[in-house]
Amino acid sequence: MNKVLVIILLGFFLIGCSNDDVSSIYYENPEVGLTIPPEFPELNSSVDTNMPTKYGVELGEKLFHEKRLSTDNSISCASCHIQEHAFADTHSQAIGVEGRVGIRNTPPIQNLAFMKFYGWDGSKLQLENQPLVPIITHEEMDSSILEVISKIEEEKDYKELFLKAFGDEEVTPDRIYKSIVQFEYTLISNNSKYDQIQRNEGVRFTENEALGYQVFQEKCVSCHSTALFTDQSFRNIGFPINNDSNEAGRARVTGIETDYMSFRVPTLRNIEYTAPYGSFGQFATLKDILDYLDSGVIYADNLDPILKDNNNSIPLSEEEKEQLIAFMKTLSDPDFVTD
Repeated sequence: MNKVLVIILLGFFLIGCSNDDVSSIYYENPEVGLTIPPEFPELNSSVDTNMPTKYGVELGEKLFHEKRLSTDNSISCASCHIQEHAFADTHSQAIGVEGRVGIRNTPPIQNLAFMKFYGWDGSKLQLENQPLVPIITHEEMDSSILEVISKIEEEKDYKELFLKAFGDEEVTPDRIYKSIVQFEYTLISNNSKYDQIQRNEGVRFTENEALGYQVFQEKCVSCHSTALFTDQSFRNIGFPINNDSNEAGRARVTGIETDYMSFRVPTLRNIEYTAPYGSFGQFATLKDILDYLDSGVIYADNLDPILKDNNNSIPLSEEEKEQLIAFMKTLSDPDFVTD
């Protein structure tokens, strides 16, 4: 068959085919199995409706590092949530566009698939409702979701990833949120020295670490319980108060006076990497926190009973502080903070 005839036949074929006759390209997009570590709580129920997939996670990771989510294209989610710091950062309070300072310390991102609440005040029950917050907040990205979409919707790489992840190229707010969260759901940390000991992998505590674990069981486990090392409760533990007029802790969400300056108990996992500590970075080091708890916290009517019933403090000797810090460092997961 000569070249002219091939071209003519191809032309007839293309003319005779409508758009409906042309099959869409199909991409297999399997679910990414989440490994649920032993003793971890059940997955948050919203995970079932937004299970991570191969391309959903790939798209979410790209968006997580996308600086065009911010109004001046200067910061991304990853600018504040830095992997080597367990997806927290080193600032006392989050820094947004134009160097604007936020109200609170950047929380780490780990084991979010197992959490019941999100944020220091638990304002979000579903993680999928969270990504919009930094995008539109003045002190963070100061943008809008429509502005974000306008920046990326015509880009070839994004078109391809939205097609692979969701079946077509349409860029929507819901798809942006879901894909970012799918990536975040995969950030599971459970390979610390402590975890290896629990799995009987032939690793042992040092003497100081073992003594610190005993102190932890006696004086810390009431709040930092479960395999997540947080009971996910909200407590006022008498830390120095953030004087920002917009801060009220959990009461910002509930409007209940007894929730004033109560905050979600943070996880101790990877705490070695996440300084400074506290809702607005009040403490530079773990030793600073333990010294403060030992010397006496700020009294409040809604101070947690564990402190209120113990003269507003958690008494600790210098030796116990050293031992506790040694134990808390066994909760560090080096693999989690490196690529």
